[in-house]
Amino acid sequence: MDLINLKNVEKKYKNGVTAIYDLNISLKKGSFTFVIGGSGSGKSTLIKMLYREEKPTKGQIIVGGLNVAKLRNKKVYKLRRKLGIVFQDYRLLPKLTVYENVAFAMEVIGADKDTTRQKVLKALEEVGLKNKVHNYPDQLSGGEQQRVAIARAIVNDPKLLLCDEPTGNLDPDMSMEVMKVLEDINKARGTTIIMATHDKDIVNKMKKQVLSLKEGRLVNFSKKGTYRNESN
Repeated sequence: MDLINLKNVEKKYKNGVTAIYDLNISLKKGSFTFVIGGSGSGKSTLIKMLYREEKPTKGQIIVGGLNVAKLRNKKVYKLRRKLGIVFQDYRLLPKLTVYENVAFAMEVIGADKDTTRQKVLKALEEVGLKNKVHNYPDQLSGGEQQRVAIARAIVNDPKLLLCDEPTGNLDPDMSMEVMKVLEDINKARGTTIIMATHDKDIVNKMKKQVLSLKEGRLVNFSKKGTYRNESN
């Protein structure tokens, strides 16, 4: 079953730059897809359109049955509750502990304390940080901070996890730790994952679905792909 459908999607910015041209893709529930391409290929624009940070100029974007392109601003929260987002720069709150950072995502939706505790500890266990609940972000390595950000993104059991260059600030070893966590989440929870990246080693090692963009156009879509030359 498809979780995501994009039909004839185009994104043109007010300065006249077209970031995405006539994009048509369907992604199945439970899939793991890398979005690759050089700078200016449209990777981040695509991710932003999926969580409705940007609206397409033309076309249709369906995420979990919601027509994202036509979603009114006051209804965007309905989409955001279906997904988790992981950014390159972690975006943790420095004065909150690891536990509090993850619990914050539950408090926003009004979950009770027992449910919050249960889900937060489960998410932290999944990312291998159950022993760091009382630590603050500045007491963690970059890889650990990103794993806290992943725990925060999955604590509400989203159907879709969007990752925008999540290993961009990490060394190769920490990057692979983060990728192992994401792969485990994809397999254990059945969470659909879409990850924008320019890390060739990760893409080549993981052998997942690969969607290659070049100057806003889809140039390749492989089921078990590698970082092909045409994406550079």
